[in-house]
Amino acid sequence: MGYEDFVWFILSEEDKTTDTAIEYWFKCADLDCDGAITPSEMWHFYEEQMKRLEGLSQEPVLFEDVLCQLHDMLQPEREGCYTLADLKRTRPQSSLLFNTLFNLHKFMAYENRDPFALRAEQLGEEGQVLSDWDRFARGEYLRLAVEEEPEDMQVRA
Repeated sequence: MGYEDFVWFILSEEDKTTDTAIEYWFKCADLDCDGAITPSEMWHFYEEQMKRLEGLSQEPVLFEDVLCQLHDMLQPEREGCYTLADLKRTRPQSSLLFNTLFNLHKFMAYENRDPFALRAEQLGEEGQVLSDWDRFARGEYLRLAVEEEPEDMQVRA
């Protein structure tokens, strides 16, 4: 993977609400390339997530419960099939489908979320709602700033 591909991957991983990200993750999950993500395709990925959860001594969320929650949230045109149009129509909620299948950390964060803390986290310094990418970039900036502080202290001493 080259640098440019890596940048597009990180953008798509951190903010799954953009057209580019939705199209990328849709292609990853639509294993038979029929234009719809079905429960059998979702199970292919979720089965691995369940193994990872068990390895972390976490109780896995039942697949049937996940399907029900996603169906209620995304309301696909056809029962049990999620098309690209369904996912673009229901953003930002559609990112949960992809996090459920591909990003265990974000899926578990969603499952264990505190709605009040989540709302505060989504707001920027001036009260505007931040995108997933903005929150990621802000967090990384703060992390790097903290890492550099000890170096600044040593230079001054």
